[in-house]
Amino acid sequence: MSGTPIVSLRGVGKFFGARKVADSIDFDVRAGEVVCLLGASGSGKSTILRMIAGIERADEGTVSVGGVEVDGTAFVPPEKRRVGLVFQDLALFPHLNAMANAGFGLFRAAKGVAEARARELLELVGLSRHAASFPHQLSGGEQQRLAVARALAPRPQAMLLDEPFSGLDDRLRDDVRRDVLALLRVEGAAVVFVTHDPDEALMSADRIVLLRDGRIVQQGTPAELLEKPADLGAAAFFSPVNRCDGTVAGGVAATVFGDVTVVGLADGARVTAAFRPRDLELAAEGPALRVTAADLTADGLHVTAVPERGEAVTAVLEPAAGVRTGDVIRLRAKPGRGLAFVG
Repeated sequence: MSGTPIVSLRGVGKFFGARKVADSIDFDVRAGEVVCLLGASGSGKSTILRMIAGIERADEGTVSVGGVEVDGTAFVPPEKRRVGLVFQDLALFPHLNAMANAGFGLFRAAKGVAEARARELLELVGLSRHAASFPHQLSGGEQQRLAVARALAPRPQAMLLDEPFSGLDDRLRDDVRRDVLALLRVEGAAVVFVTHDPDEALMSADRIVLLRDGRIVQQGTPAELLEKPADLGAAAFFSPVNRCDGTVAGGVAATVFGDVTVVGLADGARVTAAFRPRDLELAAEGPALRVTAADLTADGLHVTAVPERGEAVTAVLEPAAGVRTGDVIRLRAKPGRGLAFVG
């Protein structure tokens, strides 16, 4: 995505005591772009978001918003950064109705201007008919939309979302997330969205910043992280993987599931190969792993199988394969599938 970054982090680091929870963080977010900070609990994603907001100060590096350095040689307080922030708990004011909540951040504006902006936002998030309702009278999805409307009211350059949809049930979460992110893109905000859910990141993000132990493992589009993961841990973060050893010869690594193409490794090099469940298929002949189907689910044909030696294998097969629990089958990699990692 072209254009000058709205949010920019360069060499950002943060210590909590002797522990470094963010280390050498570099990424940009442009207007209308959704960037997901993705990682397990303790990976540093919420701390990074809080440094962008100004709730935490960076110990190293610089944070810029709208082309202005807000943390580094100088520090700009949160209320002067033109960022909107939505937490998981939403923090709506229970004593204010939806109209007053939506317009809360417009206290410096003239009354008529503030009311017009609040009504505009309630219309945008589909809450016009609930203008007089209080938060406890709204559903979870409606409360979520109201929190976003309130954060958008002052027209922030950046919108920061800290796992705001995790409290909603699955179907509602998908609908609310889609609607909210579409609205934020229309508004032109640079969006930084924290989540621990890889599926949510893949569905939501223009780019993903994958974090582990306070450092960036990889950043790129969802397709890039899926198709070219930086390491085995990155591959396994997005889906289960079947792992096996391989030895390089002539540009391929021979494994129990078949050959995997490798680049830049000498013959004899040892690699760990990874195959996602959908990378495998039934084999009648050729290199394959002989396994016993131990568990099947009705969702397509998900098979957990047990080999004679080694770890259990998971595969997604065509329903027409007709595999039943207890069947002895042979699994191989589909042509061109599989990843290989050194170390």
